[in-house]
Amino acid sequence: MKRRFGDRKDGYRLRKADPFFRVIPYIMKERSDAQVFFEDRIYLDQTNVLIRKLRKEGYKLGFLHVLIASMVRTMSQKPKINRFVRGHKTYARRDISFSLAVKKDMSELSEETTIKVTFEPDDTIYDVVNKINNEINNNKGDTDGNDTDKAAKILSIMPGFVLNGTMNFFRFLDNRGRLPRFLTNLSPFHSSCFVTDLGSLGIKSVYHHIYNFGTNSIFISFGTRSKEQVVGPDLQVVNKKAVDIKVVVDERVVDGYYFASAIKYAKDIMDNPLCLLEKPNEIVIDDEI
Repeated sequence: MKRRFGDRKDGYRLRKADPFFRVIPYIMKERSDAQVFFEDRIYLDQTNVLIRKLRKEGYKLGFLHVLIASMVRTMSQKPKINRFVRGHKTYARRDISFSLAVKKDMSELSEETTIKVTFEPDDTIYDVVNKINNEINNNKGDTDGNDTDKAAKILSIMPGFVLNGTMNFFRFLDNRGRLPRFLTNLSPFHSSCFVTDLGSLGIKSVYHHIYNFGTNSIFISFGTRSKEQVVGPDLQVVNKKAVDIKVVVDERVVDGYYFASAIKYAKDIMDNPLCLLEKPNEIVIDDEI
């Protein structure tokens, strides 16, 4: 889509949005004012079938990959959740990108780094796995760190008053869509969704805040797996493996009903993820741009 006056490098200005949603960013000025919390349980029967299938084909993946692939598919069909508010205006994001924190090595002393991966709306689970694993492998054991780490180190050596002024200047530029592209490209806070895998640390999921800085509108957390006894359709009690996900969203970008339907859509995919092996039949475009 061609860029028009009022658009940003990373987003299209909404021009057909409901008047109520044009006013909301002036009432709830920060994302912390507009956080809404969702929780759901994903049963892993079919998810584990898909994971075993792809592992036999030589792919290295886990629930993290399935979750992100499900959200990429959801954003291709429910594009209004891939929006953000900046400078009291709402935009449809130009890409689908996910930020996640990864350990360079699985030890307490190992440094943690943050990566950002960009996807296409028609990506399959194969595409998602390859893109995530390539980015993770590029950052494993990298003592110098990636560009995000290097930028953080430069900022960290500044005196407090200089750092505060620098961040305020970045916010000023970001509110006006003038933040340089190289900064938005390396910033994990400028992405569609932030995901944290707490299961790798052996703890349960938590509700994680979304950041006022940047353009993240969704934060998803999941933790350790659990077993649950469920009564099946034949009235027999069966043991099922499950994982709880917790989602925090910025309600200013779209109404709660749309967000809830999108989360339900993503949950249905995670419960039955075989559809991720194929590309979607169509890509839905945000109709309020």
